[in-house]
Amino acid sequence: MRLAETVTFGGSGLDRAAGLRRDPKALAAALNRGKILALWRGKPLVAGEALVWLQPDHPALSGDLPRVFLGMAGEAPRFAVDLSDWEPDPDQAPTADFTDPTVQYHPAIGDGAGFFELRGVMAGLTAEEAELAASAKAVLHWHQSHGFCSACGKRSDMTQGGWQRSCLACGTQHFPRTDPVVIMLVTHGNSVLLGRSPAWPEGMFSLLAGFMEPGETIEAAVRREVLEETGVRCLGVEYLASQPWPFPASLMIGARTEAATREITLDPVELEAARWVTREELVTVIAGQHSRMRPFRRGAIAEFILRNWLADRLD
Repeated sequence: MRLAETVTFGGSGLDRAAGLRRDPKALAAALNRGKILALWRGKPLVAGEALVWLQPDHPALSGDLPRVFLGMAGEAPRFAVDLSDWEPDPDQAPTADFTDPTVQYHPAIGDGAGFFELRGVMAGLTAEEAELAASAKAVLHWHQSHGFCSACGKRSDMTQGGWQRSCLACGTQHFPRTDPVVIMLVTHGNSVLLGRSPAWPEGMFSLLAGFMEPGETIEAAVRREVLEETGVRCLGVEYLASQPWPFPASLMIGARTEAATREITLDPVELEAARWVTREELVTVIAGQHSRMRPFRRGAIAEFILRNWLADRLD
């Protein structure tokens, strides 16, 4: 396995068992012997640093709750269920913070298990659990936002174990979408280009990133995004790694490029600030010792790329 595949949410080798999705009887049998991950408004059920898997007949899962088939963890079928209709106590209400620090505890579950924001726990999960949680969050969000057929406007039904929605009115089939995003390691000599969005917490910087546009290659998207946001022109582009990013449904495509120019001209709509950071300064950022920049989020592809750039381990 390449080092690039060890990024969070990737590289676990999850058996998605797509053949089961097309066999309702086999899928029902799998559910009877499977385990279910409950999510509440995109937050998975966690205890300690592990996902909590419920039995299909658990009281918290009562009612007509569609089960999304995630795949096989060894011989154990894994499913996901959305409990977003449950209302927690007011003192457990989520916040509008960049990363919601609140935890919601369902009275029927107990044992210290709660619904945690995935960005806050992702780095502590095993590779397999991280991939399962990311898949569950992304697919369940898609069902929440795509309940009606985009062709005729009628309500569609969940089919194929949750990996398709079918419209009985016009016959159109819909599939979960993933939005490609380029995220760039832009270097110039001993320095790397970092930026910060106006909506981010104070002191938070990261690699530049942006959505790809229709008809655009990865290489073109990298050059366009860097030029639009900072005015810096780039040379050749190389692929580094990718990361599913279920916030809500992106695929981060990591690339590296060398800057041909160094002067920064900000697009204030996209960035509040951008700066060149030397390797030596980056060490203090990652160590949490920088006076103006906070450490990068563990588990994010930006942190993965920057750490490995420092260690000369990018391949």
